Amino acid sequence: MRLSGKLLASVFEKLDRQDLVGMSTLAVDDLVDRFISVDLAARPASKGQYGYRHALNCSVNHVVCHGIPGADVILRDGDIVNFDITLEKNGFIADSSKTYLVGKAPPAARKLVRVAQEAMWQGIRQIRPDAHIGDIGYAIERHAKKHGYSIVREYCGHGIGRDMHEEPQILNFGRPGSGMKLREGMVFTVEPMLNQGTRKVATADDGWTVITTDGKLSAQFEHTVAVTRSGVDVLTLRADERHGSSIVA
Repeated sequence: MRLSGKLLASVFEKLDRQDLVGMSTLAVDDLVDRFISVDLAARPASKGQYGYRHALNCSVNHVVCHGIPGADVILRDGDIVNFDITLEKNGFIADSSKTYLVGKAPPAARKLVRVAQEAMWQGIRQIRPDAHIGDIGYAIERHAKKHGYSIVREYCGHGIGRDMHEEPQILNFGRPGSGMKLREGMVFTVEPMLNQGTRKVATADDGWTVITTDGKLSAQFEHTVAVTRSGVDVLTLRADERHGSSIVA
């Protein structure tokens, strides 16, 4: 799991160096697919999962999650876009996502993206043996609401390992002290989705793309984490997070 997480972090570090303005999301998908398959000698784990055909999900602006790459979906200056990527190496899967600011995004978009990242970290900081799943969700939702954002409830974090989706579910809302007690060795994802407006979402006719019902922006961040004896280890930690640099790409 540590190796898969480290390799997946390097995929995002490659995207960090990419000028996204004017790129199609299909071109980003091709870039990621080649990098994982050829450079890292790993497998894009989402390809073939549930019949999905791509190496990543790309969710632009009001798309909450599960956006499908397309040659006609061009990233424009001022957009925000979440890339959700899974990678399998030696039979173990890591899962992570990051919302990028494309070019000069407006202040309201920048704030949403910043708070979404902060909310994820608020949740991760609760993780330690004998803490509860509800502690994670409570911390995430409290931070989102403090800044005026809503939390999408239909989608959540999940256990992960040899399969992409395992138990338990890691909800992005909850009550302190509720839910399963965490144990050393558990591995799962933390992945809050924050909306500018209503938390209500709808699925598009393609059966994959989830959008906000009011057309307002949504942002998401995700890490794969392991519960350790003393706390938590973020297996997909990226270089920009180690050095405290900006989320802007």
